[in-house]
Amino acid sequence: MADVRLTDIRKNFGALEIIKGVDLSIKTGEFVVFVGPSGCGKSTLLRMIAGLEDITSGELTIGGTRMNDVDPSKRGIAMVFQSYALYPHMTVRENMGFALKFAGMAKEEIARRVNDAARILELGPLMERKPKALSGGQRQRVAIGRAIVRNPDVFLFDEPLSNLDAELRVHMRVEIAKLHKALKSTVIYVTHDQVEAMTLADKIVVLRAGEVEQVGAPLDLYDDPANTFVAGFIGSPRMNFLKGRVIAADAGYVTVALANQPGVKLNLAVGTEAVKAGDAVTLGVRPEHFLDAGTGDADLTLEIDVAEHLGNTSYVYAHVSAEERIIVEYEGFRGASSRNTLTVGLSAEKSFLFDSTGNRIR
Repeated sequence: MADVRLTDIRKNFGALEIIKGVDLSIKTGEFVVFVGPSGCGKSTLLRMIAGLEDITSGELTIGGTRMNDVDPSKRGIAMVFQSYALYPHMTVRENMGFALKFAGMAKEEIARRVNDAARILELGPLMERKPKALSGGQRQRVAIGRAIVRNPDVFLFDEPLSNLDAELRVHMRVEIAKLHKALKSTVIYVTHDQVEAMTLADKIVVLRAGEVEQVGAPLDLYDDPANTFVAGFIGSPRMNFLKGRVIAADAGYVTVALANQPGVKLNLAVGTEAVKAGDAVTLGVRPEHFLDAGTGDADLTLEIDVAEHLGNTSYVYAHVSAEERIIVEYEGFRGASSRNTLTVGLSAEKSFLFDSTGNRIR
C-alpha cells in the first residue's frame, strides 16, 4: 500500500508560517498534482513528504506508517527534481544504477532493474552515452529511470519539465502519463503549469499562500470552481471576469447588470440566500463560452486589442474597460484583426457568479 495522508500539516520558518494546516488524502496509484503560483508552498509541501524539510506540526503517513521523523532514505519514496543532477563522468547505465550500487545491491539485481527501467523509458540505445551527449528530454528520462530502479512506493516530481522547451514538455508529459499507466504507482507532482496539471492528474490540489483552495479531478475543478482564484487558475486561457451588481434576487434567480455596460443584464439560476439587490458580484465567462451576437441571453460589446490566429482557432484579446481584459475563443474566425469592436453573446447557463469576496454563488 502506498497511500499518503497529510493531517493538519504545518511548516514555520521562525515566526513565518508557510504551510497553514493542510489536510489531504492520496490513494494508492493516484496521480496527484500540486498546482499554484510561485510562492504558494507546493514545493515546500513536497519536500516535507520527502523528508527534506522538517514538519513543524501535524502528521504524515505513507502506507499507514507515521513518517514525520523517518529518514528520507527509509520512506519508500523516489524524487525527480527540476535539475537532472546526473553525474557527468558516468554513463547512463552507471547513473541509473549508482544509488543501488552505493546501497550494496548485487550486480545481477542492479543490472536487471536498470535494464527494466531502460526498456520502459526506451533508453536502450543511450545506455553507454554520458550526459553531455544527451538532449534535455533524454537527460530527464535518465533522471526518471534513476528513480524507477529504486522500486519506490511513491514517486515525487518537483517541476521536472520546466527546463525543457515547449515541444519537449509536450513529449515528456505523454511519457510521464504512459509511465504512470505502466507502473500504476502513486505519484505526487508539483508544477506551476496548469496545462500539465490538467493533462496528467487524476486529482489536482490547488494551493494559494500555503492553504488548499480546492481539491478535485481536473474537469471537476474546471466545470465547478469554488472561487475566482481556482476559476482563474484552472483553464487556458484563463476565465474572464466582469464586474457586476445584483439588481434583483428572488425565486431562485439573480439578475445581474454589468458595471461597465449597465444595459447588459443576465438572469442566473443560483441560490438567492447569499446575495441581495445592490450587492457587488463578479460574472465569470470562459473564453470558449462566448456566443455569436444575438444568439445568447444578452450581448456584450468589446474593444479589440489584438487577435491571434492559430489555424482553426483564434483568440481575440479585447477589453470592456481598462481593468476588464477579455479573451474570446473562436473557431474558424479570421476577421477580427481588421475590426475595432466585437459584439459577443453571453449565456446565463454557461456563466459563473462570485460574491464580493470571490467565493462561488451556486
